[in-house]
Amino acid sequence: MALSRRGSATTLTTLAVLVTLGLPSGPAYADDDPSAPPGSVTTSPPPEVDANSPGLKLADGATLAPAKVLDIKSVVEDLGGEERREDTNEDVSFALQAEVLFPKDSSKLNPEARSRIQAIADEIKAQKATTVRVFGFTDNLGSYAHGLTLSKKRAEAVHDVLAAELGSTDITFEVRGYSEDYPIADNTSEQGRRKNRRVEVTFPRGG
Repeated sequence: MALSRRGSATTLTTLAVLVTLGLPSGPAYADDDPSAPPGSVTTSPPPEVDANSPGLKLADGATLAPAKVLDIKSVVEDLGGEERREDTNEDVSFALQAEVLFPKDSSKLNPEARSRIQAIADEIKAQKATTVRVFGFTDNLGSYAHGLTLSKKRAEAVHDVLAAELGSTDITFEVRGYSEDYPIADNTSEQGRRKNRRVEVTFPRGG
């Protein structure tokens, strides 16, 4: 039997609402102590849904809210915490611990540092970034003034390698040292201080 135009519209509206209600509102997380490994197939039957329920229909004159783009952040860190990559909708940021780039209390790059910085340069090229921020940070040991000088020199050393690898005059660099400001970990432990002694390279994502 053919449906009337009003009946078809109601059916489509119901389906649209059902699909909307079926979408998750945020990322799903496994329980702290799950009874089964995440992703396991369950044998429980799906719950029954009454398609004619008034709660699944929009009230007269109501409309769906506009679509909203959420700012999703992805953070990947190696097991030793020596390198961290953070992706958002707008930026890509790399943080390298000072120990993997420099000797203690030094701004001279060690031999292993160049390959890590080259990998970041490759990502800058892939994103076609024209603005790159290179910021240096220290822990809270020593004087603030010494940390300010050291963090700036370390940022400049990383900048010099990036600039040479990129070989482009179209890229604007912002190079700064922040001493112990803006810690990302607790300075009361050596593990936290190690994370705070770092150089961060940040640039916009490609289109």
